[in-house]
Amino acid sequence: MGKNVSDDSNYFSTLALLIFIVLIIVTGVLLYTMRSQMENDVVESYLNTKINELELELQKSKETSEHKSIYLANMSHEIRIPLSTILGMVRMLKNTDLDIDQKAQVEIAEYSSEHLLQLINMILNNSKGLDSDLTLESVPINLKADLTKLFKIFEYQAWEKGLEFGYEFSVDKKQDFLLLGDMGKIQQVLINLVNNAIKFTNSGKVSITIDHTVTYDNLQVVSFYVKDTGIGMSSYEQQHAFNAFEEKNSNHVKHYRGSGVGLSVTKKLVALMGGELKFESKENEGSTFYFSLQLQKTLSVIVEPPKEKPILLNKFDFRFNVLVAEDNKMNQKVIKFLLEKHGADCTFVTNGLDAVNLYKVIDYDMIFMDIYMPKINGYEATKIIKNSDKYAKNKIPIVAVSASAFEEDIEKAKAAGVDDFLAKPIDNQKLNSVLKKYALKKEEQAS
Repeated sequence: MGKNVSDDSNYFSTLALLIFIVLIIVTGVLLYTMRSQMENDVVESYLNTKINELELELQKSKETSEHKSIYLANMSHEIRIPLSTILGMVRMLKNTDLDIDQKAQVEIAEYSSEHLLQLINMILNNSKGLDSDLTLESVPINLKADLTKLFKIFEYQAWEKGLEFGYEFSVDKKQDFLLLGDMGKIQQVLINLVNNAIKFTNSGKVSITIDHTVTYDNLQVVSFYVKDTGIGMSSYEQQHAFNAFEEKNSNHVKHYRGSGVGLSVTKKLVALMGGELKFESKENEGSTFYFSLQLQKTLSVIVEPPKEKPILLNKFDFRFNVLVAEDNKMNQKVIKFLLEKHGADCTFVTNGLDAVNLYKVIDYDMIFMDIYMPKINGYEATKIIKNSDKYAKNKIPIVAVSASAFEEDIEKAKAAGVDDFLAKPIDNQKLNSVLKKYALKKEEQAS
């Protein structure tokens, strides 16, 4: 019996020991699990905090980008207003009786003003190119005619630095058709490249070649080359040429080829049009930037425009009675001079509300509507007039006039119901076309 008691005692002791060991293990597992859970909670809390911080930083970055775009848009608009007035007055002066020296001086002023206007547009376009999606137009273009005027703007800039400047169009003589493309984007690319070429060339030459001799079925391959004898680029600069906002030390900044935003957006624009921007460069010898585009042919034939004398509307049996909504006094003088020269009688108001109220009580043949005005802007004024009973009975053309002439401005104006869009400074030839178009319609109605 004593032996049984001893065995039972050993059994319970062993069982107690096993239970104790199990409890220790379970306790250890529980403690490990709790610790892991606590660590996971800490990690999760840390990650959530970091995610929230990153989201806040991203939101701040977006807001900063939006504010920058708005600031640049406002600044460029404010600069374009007086600049367009200057350019308008210079063009009017150019059409007066000047001697040879005076004409040359006025042309220099005109080219310089146009160049400054292009630079302002380039700055805003580059900003938009980084901050927003870009759309591509496909309209008939005449490369030689459209680009020749652009290159003439740079002739004076190169001459001012003592550089040779040349441009050449290598065209198949049989090519007498227009091409489909986005001339605005092509011009922006060339403005960026030619500006850089002139800026970084202290002596020698800047040359541009447009080669469109290669044809595939209904496609025309157009190659663009911008070559200079400037400072060129080092191997480091070539590696980072297309990196926007690349961090560079002061030595690289001093001689770096204006890459940053300019070349980054230029490369993006070329890619958008289906090409690839490439370059060859040797330090202290110069650089060549080039790209090719495949542009579709059109059935439209290139016709050299005849040299026309200004169209005078008073050759018709009536005069135009025009309402002009324009809040800038200097712009009023330019528009008044242009319209009266074409036989129009002008009435001016300085805001959209006055334009609407005056339209209600006086009959006009046409309205020229500035877009950005106090009280009611041009968009709203156009909508009110177009929705009126008076307009339904007698529809007259409304022409938007604005220093902001980017794609979104034109599309917004069309959505508001304008019939035509003229960019400031008003081009006399485009004004002729608009006035002639609606004058002929009125003459047909009168007969």
